[in-house]
Amino acid sequence: MVGQNLLQPQEIEVFYIIPALRRQLALDMKINGLSQTQIATLLNIQNATVSQYISNKRGSKIEFGEIVLVEIKKSSSLIKDKISYLREMQKLLRIIKDTREICRIHKEISDIPEECTPELIDCFGGEEDGRDTKICY
Repeated sequence: MVGQNLLQPQEIEVFYIIPALRRQLALDMKINGLSQTQIATLLNIQNATVSQYISNKRGSKIEFGEIVLVEIKKSSSLIKDKISYLREMQKLLRIIKDTREICRIHKEISDIPEECTPELIDCFGGEEDGRDTKICY
């Protein structure tokens, strides 16, 4: 475990998962032949941020499993503009939740009980709480 604080799943996403996704997307885009400036434009970040991602100075506190890495690689070639970037990031975040990768990362980073499950804390919500899961809130 990295820290002793109890973090919410959303904090794990914001502080760890999203930066790590951007880092991996930047690395894959670089492998695909894109320049640092092109990557910065597509990911809507600064050139310096891309440089930090590529040199492992940022977004490198967590590692993704093979399933997520394969999906990130696919997404890296599908991002062409802001809309496709938003769409691919949301898809990747859903995959991280659906595969419970977020739970593994949460347990590595935060001081949560071992018996914690999404069902126990209603982490993902859904139909049982009256929300229509097909509507974007």
